[in-house]
Amino acid sequence: MTHGGGGRQWRRLMTLALVAALAVRVAFAFGFWKGKPLTNDEQEYLLLAQSVASGHGVEYPDTPESTSVARFGRAPGYPVFLAPLVGAGPLPVSVPPSVKLAQCLLGVAGVLVIGLLARRVAGDRAAVYASFLAAFYPPLVWLSGYALSESLYSPVIFAVTLLVARLTDRAEDSRTASPGFALLTGAALGAAALIRPSALAFLGLAALWLVMRHRAAALALAVGAAIVVVPWTARNVEHYGRFVLIASEGGLTFWTGNHRLSSGEGDMAANPDIKRDYLEIRRQHPGASQEQLEPIFYREAFRTIESAPVWWVTLLAKKFFYLWVPVGRSYTLHSRLYYVVTLVSYLLLLPFAVGGFVRLVRGPSQPWALWLLSFSAVALSILFICTERYRIPVIDPVLIVCAATWFASRAAPLPTPVR
Repeated sequence: MTHGGGGRQWRRLMTLALVAALAVRVAFAFGFWKGKPLTNDEQEYLLLAQSVASGHGVEYPDTPESTSVARFGRAPGYPVFLAPLVGAGPLPVSVPPSVKLAQCLLGVAGVLVIGLLARRVAGDRAAVYASFLAAFYPPLVWLSGYALSESLYSPVIFAVTLLVARLTDRAEDSRTASPGFALLTGAALGAAALIRPSALAFLGLAALWLVMRHRAAALALAVGAAIVVVPWTARNVEHYGRFVLIASEGGLTFWTGNHRLSSGEGDMAANPDIKRDYLEIRRQHPGASQEQLEPIFYREAFRTIESAPVWWVTLLAKKFFYLWVPVGRSYTLHSRLYYVVTLVSYLLLLPFAVGGFVRLVRGPSQPWALWLLSFSAVALSILFICTERYRIPVIDPVLIVCAATWFASRAAPLPTPVR
């Protein structure tokens, strides 16, 4: 099956993969993961969504039920997405069916864009392999059942990667690297950043890459992102009285991931000693909002790094290890079934992904957009915090694309990449 004569066949198989993806996600979200209590993060997103739906914007409502929620600073994209699905009203006890159904459809969209990205990288066969792998890969299936921003961010960032690829992978093409197209791509990256600010790292790398090849496109990319992000930043400055680019969660995340007691993996739930230090900082600054605490967390983290640079380099090495080897503390917080299934599926995927990665690196042309996205995700996990939740939405789909490339290469010579 190659480009041209096998076009109908790969499209039929892709359609079958999408139907299967929807079926397994609906089965999980509505047949297995039902009536489960909300995590703190899910409560935060749903409270913000209800505030948006009631016309009060992206703010935590001042209600008795919200007092027990931590109220960390969040980007606005996911709460805005949830708002029409949950409406105003009391906080639900579990993820609403409307949210689950919408996220099942998002999961199907994610399978589609992963398949299209694999097709661009390695041809029709790789698209089919990637689509079926993504359709049944358990960690991606499970995103549909949780009210977490990863379910929206993952399909969006890979759709944006398809756009970025038209700029970075053939920057000499005056049509695809035109400033107009770069402007639209930058706006899409800005929208992704309003879902999860980590997209800004991808934006920065893509812009730097374009500076070396097509400066007008690089400038247009940055301007497009600014057009989307700056109005929200201006809102934050007016609302909080200080500069907050998108959300204030970055300071706490950086402090947690670079704390002297960090094991190199997991958030505060997996590191209770860090949680105690966090509560102490809150006690020392009574009444301070997360936006007011953000510079304090950054300052404390940088002081720690400056006081023990050798320890910090060792910590970065630990994070890099735990990013690829799922044996950290946070896994003990899950059920045995969850851990076994995620571990087995990830370890089965990894060797084929490595093989596909080697094949792509040795190929005649490079999927630079895919590499830039991957590098940004790895760098953020190492510099900030290393958790499975941050790996699954971006790094695991990249592994799927690489594994699909390996499977396709074993079935036939690697096709000429689609441009």
